[in-house]
Amino acid sequence: MSLVVTVPTARLAENLGAVPDGVELLVWDMQTPAPHDRIDIVVPPYMGGTSALSALEGVDVGLVQGQSIGYDGVADHLPPGLRFANAASVHEASTAELAVALMLAAQRQLPRFVQAQPEGEWSPVFAESLADRRVLLVGFGGVGQAIAARLLPFEVDLTVVARSARHENHPGIGDIDVHAIDELPALLADAEIIVLTLPGGGETHHLFDETLLSQIPDGALLVNVGRGSLIDTDALERESGRIRAALDVFEQEPLPSEHPLWTTRGVLLSPHVGGASTAMNPRIARLIRTQIERMLAGEEPVNVVLPAG
Repeated sequence: MSLVVTVPTARLAENLGAVPDGVELLVWDMQTPAPHDRIDIVVPPYMGGTSALSALEGVDVGLVQGQSIGYDGVADHLPPGLRFANAASVHEASTAELAVALMLAAQRQLPRFVQAQPEGEWSPVFAESLADRRVLLVGFGGVGQAIAARLLPFEVDLTVVARSARHENHPGIGDIDVHAIDELPALLADAEIIVLTLPGGGETHHLFDETLLSQIPDGALLVNVGRGSLIDTDALERESGRIRAALDVFEQEPLPSEHPLWTTRGVLLSPHVGGASTAMNPRIARLIRTQIERMLAGEEPVNVVLPAG
């Protein structure tokens, strides 16, 4: 069996290394006509949005392998009959790193020191710790589990929420009781840091609306590395000064320069870079190699979130 595989950059092709016999690996950024009428695996550009998927119209494609975990809007742009796999296993470590970094930066007031440095200002402060804080982790998929594993050495008091209540055991985490999402209002009252890792979609849209945001204790920190649609942005702005926030994802991206969030008191922003680190390189290469090997063996690919319809 032979396969045609396209990747969007020469660097990704290099990271893949030698491919098995029978595999034709091509670099195609999807800005030019397709190099073949039949492509077995297409990897679209990373962080290029979903518009590039229109280049697949009229092309016989076995699998579209995305480079992000989320796939919001893909179904609206993916030509009919094509199946799409997301990049679960690629970004969990990097996103978890950023989540912890945002917590530490906000708790220890690192932006204050960055702003003081150009002025040569010695600006000590007695800050909040991450240790001993009551952390409520909302979402316990791959990213949530990676965050939990990294938080426990910081000696936090961790509570986990997911769609349904259950008891689980994970390497690096151990035994953990997972609370159901309908317990969230009661659990918020005791939280000092709330971390969101849930996916987007209708079920989670504006989960943190005015009502739920109002139940977050004064001075608590809300961290979002899931999807911007989880939070009602207007309602969050109205909480300015009462609660803090550290956000990597937004309802509107890129966030317009005139958007009030840039100057909302107590808010720390990063421009959706959770997965954008060198940790991605070996992991996306490993996933693509897995898909190649499975398809060569006549097996179904992994991570298919939108089957051919």
